[in-house]
Amino acid sequence: MGKLSIVATPIGNLEDTTLRALRTLKECDVIYTEDTRVTSKLLAKYELRKSVFRLDTVTEAKKTDEIIARLEAGEHVALVSDAGTPGISDPGARLVAAVRARLSDARIEAIPGASALTAALSIAGVDAGEFTFLGFLPHKKGRQTVLKKLAKSEIPVVLYESPHRIIKLLTELSHLGEQRNVVIARELTKIHEEVVAGTVAEVQVHFAEHPDAVRGEFVVIVTH
Repeated sequence: MGKLSIVATPIGNLEDTTLRALRTLKECDVIYTEDTRVTSKLLAKYELRKSVFRLDTVTEAKKTDEIIARLEAGEHVALVSDAGTPGISDPGARLVAAVRARLSDARIEAIPGASALTAALSIAGVDAGEFTFLGFLPHKKGRQTVLKKLAKSEIPVVLYESPHRIIKLLTELSHLGEQRNVVIARELTKIHEEVVAGTVAEVQVHFAEHPDAVRGEFVVIVTH
């Protein structure tokens, strides 16, 4: 029976690749990834030549049968996402669940590494002994329900947001009633990495005064 490696990759700086991840990507038979173009850059930097196939949210169910067939044939399959750890707001969970259900003898291993979630918490100065992680909020249906749940939380709430909706999110947070504090980390490990902390109102002022900063991927930590 084959082996499925769930490999964390850098969230920005390619030097954040672990030695074990490089060895795994070198030794595996095939790599499945959320975006072949992104993964090809990582492979090129470290001079790794492998067959790379796409597995994103849309194709995960379809590619699962293909990967299970490879595992049954004894192949070593590596799964990566665009950035960070597969299965954490990225494809991978359905594949792993299917392999566990259908191939009890297959080995599934975690190759840990970068995660925007833990990276942001480590530099936020927030007591993260316990927290709630919401990933990306729903765009429309169910969004207000989640925001109301967030408003009642007595522990930090961490979520991801895109540049297209970060200003909208701050506006929504300002309407929750009680003034909340937030820490927003964007472009972690990249050239324009920035961490902004303060009340929601203070952070709104920051982005109003620095519109060029509304770019990249955001990790938002909401506290009391």
